[in-house]
Amino acid sequence: MDIILALKALVMGLVEGFTEFLPISSTGHLILADSLLNFQGMEEKMKVFEIVIQAGAIFAVCWEYRERIRSVLRGLFSDAKSQRFAVNVAIAFVPLAALGLVFGKAIKAVLFKPLPVALAFIVGGVVILLVERHAKANPVAVRVHSVDDMSPLDALKMGIAQAFALIPGTSRSGATIIGGMMFGLSRKVATEFSFFLAIPTLLGATVYSLYKERALLSAADLPLFGIGTVAAFASAFLCVRWLLRYISSHDFTIFAWYRIVFGLVVIVTAHYGLVVWVD
Repeated sequence: MDIILALKALVMGLVEGFTEFLPISSTGHLILADSLLNFQGMEEKMKVFEIVIQAGAIFAVCWEYRERIRSVLRGLFSDAKSQRFAVNVAIAFVPLAALGLVFGKAIKAVLFKPLPVALAFIVGGVVILLVERHAKANPVAVRVHSVDDMSPLDALKMGIAQAFALIPGTSRSGATIIGGMMFGLSRKVATEFSFFLAIPTLLGATVYSLYKERALLSAADLPLFGIGTVAAFASAFLCVRWLLRYISSHDFTIFAWYRIVFGLVVIVTAHYGLVVWVD
């Protein structure tokens, strides 16, 4: 593997890790980064790469919440709280998994392109602004202050919200966190449950993609995938730690404006030919 390809893999891994858990769409950023970096002749393999390196980001969450995960696993057959938590995660996982299996191929063919991603950035940013405005005007609307207090219906609603992330540029974490806040979860609960829900969602996508596209891959691809995964782990670990501190005293308005401005930049640069965004 040449040094340029290694550097590109490193950049993609950093993009994945720094954006996976922020409400700004890691998939959208990876599509745009892929377009700029131009992996000519490797388009199909890079689609697998972009999914697989998500595992690095998930390992960062597993490490950050290792004590909670260990506690849940130990109590699966004996502790009601652990069982309820595991069931809620399973319930929330189902909508995206089911819809992804049915519509995933069609969505990738039509929407995994720079301009649809840019539009999703803008729409998502406007939604975040509206939800944050509503949250400030109705602070008493919060009814769930702990992940352990979530009901199966709360979990199902979070799962339905996560399903919107099938549209690239929407943001899986953004859909679940903002959706959770709309459904009465505190910002902290919505963020933490979004982290936990990411574990089966992204690991499942990684395993499925590796199995489905196994014919495209070989042992020679291990360095490329390894660089991207390690970079995603390191950057996601830093991002998760930062985000947990950030939400204790800030809202998501800054991310909304970032999405809107970034989406407009992509559209304007594409329209005037300033940047060649490759579909």
